Amino acid sequence: MNDAAATVVAQGLRKTFVGPDGNRFAAIDDVSLTVRAGELTALVGPDGAGKTTLIRMMAGLLKPDAGSLQVLGIDLTRDPQAVQDRISYMPQRFGLYEDLSVQENLTLYADLHGVPQAERRERFARMLEMTDLARFTERPAGKLSGGMKQKLGLACTLVRSPDLLILDEPSVGVDPLSRRDLWKIVQQLVHEEKLSVIVSTAYMDEAERCGQVFVFNRGRMLADGAPAKLRAWAHGVTFTARPPEAMPARELQARLIDRPELIIDAVPSGGSVRFIRRAGEDEKQLNEMLHDAPFAPRPEELEDAFMMLLRQAEDKDTKAAAKPAYEAPRVAAVSSNGANCQPVIVVRDLVRKFGDFMAVASTSFEVARGEIFGLLGPNGAGKTTTFRMLCGLLPATSGHLEVAGRNLRTARAEARGRIGYVSQKFALYGNLSVRENLEFFGGAYGLRGKALKARVAASLEQFDLEPSAQSGILPAGYKQRLAMATGLLHEPDILFLDEPTSGIDPLARRAFWRTITALAKSGVTIIVTTHFMEEAEYCDRIAIQDAGKVLALGTPHQVREQAGAASVMDMNSAFIAIVEQSRAQRETKGGAA
Repeated sequence: MNDAAATVVAQGLRKTFVGPDGNRFAAIDDVSLTVRAGELTALVGPDGAGKTTLIRMMAGLLKPDAGSLQVLGIDLTRDPQAVQDRISYMPQRFGLYEDLSVQENLTLYADLHGVPQAERRERFARMLEMTDLARFTERPAGKLSGGMKQKLGLACTLVRSPDLLILDEPSVGVDPLSRRDLWKIVQQLVHEEKLSVIVSTAYMDEAERCGQVFVFNRGRMLADGAPAKLRAWAHGVTFTARPPEAMPARELQARLIDRPELIIDAVPSGGSVRFIRRAGEDEKQLNEMLHDAPFAPRPEELEDAFMMLLRQAEDKDTKAAAKPAYEAPRVAAVSSNGANCQPVIVVRDLVRKFGDFMAVASTSFEVARGEIFGLLGPNGAGKTTTFRMLCGLLPATSGHLEVAGRNLRTARAEARGRIGYVSQKFALYGNLSVRENLEFFGGAYGLRGKALKARVAASLEQFDLEPSAQSGILPAGYKQRLAMATGLLHEPDILFLDEPTSGIDPLARRAFWRTITALAKSGVTIIVTTHFMEEAEYCDRIAIQDAGKVLALGTPHQVREQAGAASVMDMNSAFIAIVEQSRAQRETKGGAA
């Protein structure tokens, strides 16, 4: 390709940092690539692959240690300011001013970027229309839902018309509806303004929409090309298996993923299990492993190719030996789906108000021991409020709430001693080492002496953690593993997980859910909130909330059935259909939010 028609040209690019052990490591190692102009380009890869480092170099915020980097035809090492004057960059944590209104945030960023007054009215109107924020111009940014904040962040990034837009995981932590809206905006900009967009993402369905995809791992580029070219890597080795009626899909998935010599990847989907077999493996062995569960070929997807590339990279690395699944002590006899009939969480007519605002309206459900129960909903739907009440972090306005046999109104401290908690945001001490965090929180849970030492050692081994690493500078996937290890130190009866896989890649999500499956089978009850709808397929039952009300409650199959055709609909489509149906009914009744 002619470099004049390229947005970014990198040759032999290298960037090193000093690691927690004092040694230097290459975050970007001898990378050469060319990004075409006027297209959507995706950077994908696991945590620590180097995507954010590369993006920050493209934005002129980091200087390469070696190699050359041209952005919009400008040598970035010589004149980073000239590049910054022509690009817009939205980092993972965009800095909105929460006390300022939507309009005031837009005006502030227009001032910072020197947007002429004559251009502002038209630009503001376009951004507000595209993001559907025109109705909320006077609302403080801090009062917006997570999805609306992301849209406002994008609008502020685009108050000037750039030649290149760079987005670092823009849809992390937002629900499927908001994610769909964000991508409509981005694709509209590409199609109508011929804007060049570079985006890093953990979602392979987002990368599928791009003209170019670059796959990274440990600072190196594994592959690049159009999605169709990359999908071809997985041709002929992708299948779907349907588990026996009495077996949850996650159990069959666990059986497959525990055989890495035969299976590259497996994930529940629509009540079945999508899997990738290693080429040339004996079909008899596959039948034995599946216990004669029927399986059939399926079309390959970009995520299949991505997982194959990562597994191949792992196979070359002797350090990447497979870890056994988490082995928790069996707490009780459980049924075939991991749950027995005795409820450990009882919710009756739960209500939570903030002043006149009804955050949760008369919610009722039960959760059995050993059950995986998913709380789903759009940003601002009330699921986080429900979750915080279940954890004992927020008192209910009214209603009955019982956790681990304790009434949270009268015995909140006793109930907390029986639960573990992993928050969405990293909530450990960043300046402490991994071991120090485990020892501190183990002590907070009442572990002492030999018992504490034994649990810390077991957690370090099980979660493959480096004890001396500084917690605050670990990649997102490693932070999540440390948070999980901390939440499980005291071997709780109930584990609460608040969007635990937000921002981590598919490889890390598979390992995480393998651990959760083993925990549930041992009798630990799991309550999880998530924006990855594929993860709802691991749950025994899910509840979908919006506007504080439960819209659907049941098994994944029952929820898909409520939304439409359970046999053909994925959970992402089911979620969107149920929420949109409810909102349309509210609008018809004149009660639109």
